[in-house]
Amino acid sequence: MPPPIHTAKTTLSYPLYCADFDPHNSSFLLVGGGGGEGRSGVGNKITLLDNSRRTEISEVVDVELSRDEDSVTSLAVSRSSQDSVIVLAGINSSSAEQQIGRNEHLRTFKLDYPPKKQAPEGTRSLDQAKAPGYNGKTTALRRVSLFNSSPALKKETYQRVLRLSPAREDGGPQLAAAATGLAPEGEIVLFDATKTSPEPTDICAHIILAKGEEAADVDIMEGAPGEFLVAYCTDLEVYQYTASISEKRDPSSKPRFLHGTPFPDAFSAGNTRPTFRAIRFLTPKLLLLLQNKPSRSGAELLILDIDQSGALSNIIFRKRLHKSMKAAIGLDVAILPADARGVRQIAVAVAGQDISIELLTIDYNPEKGLSKFRLHSILRNIHPLQMTKITFSTFHAPADPATSTTTPQYLKLASVSMGNTVVVHSLPLSPFPFRSKEPRYVLIPPGASEAAQMTFSVLVSIIVVALGAFLIQAFTEIRGGTPPYLGATNWLSPSVKDWIARPYMFEHVTAPVITTNLPSIEKVRDAVPSVEDVQKKLGLRHLLNRMSSGDTTGKAIMVRDEGTALSTEVHHDEEVVRREAKRWEDMADHERESWKQRLIDLNAWAVEEGETIFKGVFFSEIAGAVGQAVAGA
Repeated sequence: MPPPIHTAKTTLSYPLYCADFDPHNSSFLLVGGGGGEGRSGVGNKITLLDNSRRTEISEVVDVELSRDEDSVTSLAVSRSSQDSVIVLAGINSSSAEQQIGRNEHLRTFKLDYPPKKQAPEGTRSLDQAKAPGYNGKTTALRRVSLFNSSPALKKETYQRVLRLSPAREDGGPQLAAAATGLAPEGEIVLFDATKTSPEPTDICAHIILAKGEEAADVDIMEGAPGEFLVAYCTDLEVYQYTASISEKRDPSSKPRFLHGTPFPDAFSAGNTRPTFRAIRFLTPKLLLLLQNKPSRSGAELLILDIDQSGALSNIIFRKRLHKSMKAAIGLDVAILPADARGVRQIAVAVAGQDISIELLTIDYNPEKGLSKFRLHSILRNIHPLQMTKITFSTFHAPADPATSTTTPQYLKLASVSMGNTVVVHSLPLSPFPFRSKEPRYVLIPPGASEAAQMTFSVLVSIIVVALGAFLIQAFTEIRGGTPPYLGATNWLSPSVKDWIARPYMFEHVTAPVITTNLPSIEKVRDAVPSVEDVQKKLGLRHLLNRMSSGDTTGKAIMVRDEGTALSTEVHHDEEVVRREAKRWEDMADHERESWKQRLIDLNAWAVEEGETIFKGVFFSEIAGAVGQAVAGA
């Protein structure tokens, strides 16, 4: 079971849409949002928060923004030091400015950090909350427009996505990507974020999307030296683009198509395809995709293996998220530091419409590839309203070798919501291997392979079953229920044996004689009628039909008048029948007429059936006598 997760929460005065940690100091978190352009009465702000304490969040300083402009829709930390931080934010200009074709959507701000206070004696932590003399200085550095001017009559384009490549320890170059939302023609702008204040001259590439398409999400990772890999997804497709800050690429270069959601089966019930919601690099060759299924029927994670030969890439893993998450709204990953072999663990967080966050891990080994997803925890009911953004902090392993005095290490996960709330979860990390002086840190210690776990489970099950059977056999022997195969009664002391043990109780018992009133087999056999007896009870018409089809060849049919009914019999010996009955052809005319009348009266024959069916049938002499008596009367 994972160690307990510490939670800190605060409520601000405005709805929040974006958040980002300082990549070099996870004690500071920046959030942004607001009520939009001037009609809601709720201001637009960027707030610097101190979350150095695991159970408390404190406000450090606010950047008050104009209420005549849009709210903060995207935000990312560009550069930071011990004294200050540079923040890039997506903020639309006023409607009036946009209508004349000027929308300075990318803003740059500088916020000063408060000076550190000395830690009290006997403690190890430093509190960077508002120190005496701190005036919370903030500076608006620049506002520029990077997107092409919208030709639409109603200008609604805004900066939907802002993403930077991971910050480097040496302060090396960073590439940033800004993507449009609600634009007639989707656009992704790649620019150099190394400078304090990016300008239009820092643009490295423009990626123009097809008409009606927008980038749902963008991610950046360093590739070969001097190159950056840019991956983005639309609702249905995934692309990759290679960019460089030092060398300008050919403007006509196009992004590479990696994968597309296939069309649904023509015979399936629905015709809607799943849509991509977010994208993150796991390695330069592996992409993690968040996909929502149609009709809010669930969400899943996909891992795309980028084919290095240029062919279409393949999905190699799928992970269905928990059932209550009908749709996912956000994704982030934290790539934890690797060991000397390059083995590392990657933390994955997915936010859902049910206001929950599912935390998973996946291990990466350069030689063996990826492990399967492992569930860490599901955080539920985090905010009062819908979440809008989740983000991990950047974890830096301690520089000194691990000792018993090394402080506990944490990975932080922040989430913000439309309900003005900010929540930071501190996820405990464990050193692995535990006793190593230079361990790597993981959320979940890597376990044995699934095959080894299955083998272990089977062996344990066999041992438990065998032990249970052994104990049951021993107990029944002691109680005298079974023969003494184990000799369990000899294991007991004489006093206990006299008190508990009993002799084998069934050793000299004779089987009782059970009597029954059921009839014997012979009586049952006599009671069962023979085939001939059954045939005697068959109707005349049935036997005549069988005779006409040849089923009674070699047999004699005799009809006997018993007064109130007719009896039809089948005999194997025709000579026996001749002594009692007369064949139809041998009868006199008056005898035939008498029999026909009798058969009609008993509904055994009809005139339209004809007399030929009686050919070969014997009729009892009793009936003939009856006929003569009737004729004499």
